Amino acid sequence: MKDLKGKVAFVTGGSSGIGLGLVKVLAEEGMKVAFSYRREDHLDQTMAYFRDRPKAQVHPIKVDVTDREGMAAAKREIERVFGPVQVLVNNAGIGILGLMEQATYSDWDWIMSVNVGGVINGLMTFLPGMIAGGEEAHIVNVASMGGIAALGTAGLYATSKFAIVGLSESLRTDMVGRNIGVSVYCPGTVKSNIGEGDVLRHERFKDSGYGPPPPRKEGETSFMDVAMDALEAAGHVLRGIKNNQLFIISHPEFRNVLKARHAKIEASIADEQIDPVRAASVGFILSNPVYSEDA
Repeated sequence: MKDLKGKVAFVTGGSSGIGLGLVKVLAEEGMKVAFSYRREDHLDQTMAYFRDRPKAQVHPIKVDVTDREGMAAAKREIERVFGPVQVLVNNAGIGILGLMEQATYSDWDWIMSVNVGGVINGLMTFLPGMIAGGEEAHIVNVASMGGIAALGTAGLYATSKFAIVGLSESLRTDMVGRNIGVSVYCPGTVKSNIGEGDVLRHERFKDSGYGPPPPRKEGETSFMDVAMDALEAAGHVLRGIKNNQLFIISHPEFRNVLKARHAKIEASIADEQIDPVRAASVGFILSNPVYSEDA
């Protein structure tokens, strides 16, 4: 989608972090941008920003992406205010750090319901209308660098984000020959409120195996202090939409670890002759046009 002006976007988790950066960037492109939020303090800060930009067309909707009826109601509201959604950004997500052995079922259920279930709910709500409408459209699913490499003690988070990468590649495959682009954004560290997600954890998920992070010592710096600005990250996503990129990867510092992972995979392939009969029987899944350079 090269020309986004006048088109309608919906960004989940759009009142802070990467989501807010995307709302700002897409509105600056001339899009009509609806976004979901959960926290009133985040909404206040977001709307204060747009009060100084009266030409921006933005519309907040309070909805939890795990609430399927709420998402359906959000779709109806967006269509009433702006019209059908042409750009969907499944951005809302939470993070849990720590050893997997410490996790409870509540920890697993919470992160999977938001990071995977929320994306599924977004697709189930908006994709049928995009297909039926026949107009050019685009879907961005926000994963993470932790969705293509296991980095640090973040097993629950990585599991959820690996799922989103696979979902996105598969959805792009399904959309071959149609007028709907699909991208998956895999950022490194971006300034955000992802560490504050515990505030919104439902009561049924409160039984956590992880305690609060230790308080920062005076003068101590964090990797988040030097993380990429959300507006810069959003700029990468905007270019990815316009160029119809399958993968959007904004942090070049992860190049070597990704090369190492992919080399490990290639080196692990059995060094044997291909069975031609077996190969012929599965020829329909031995290649995929979405992996070609110009796809």
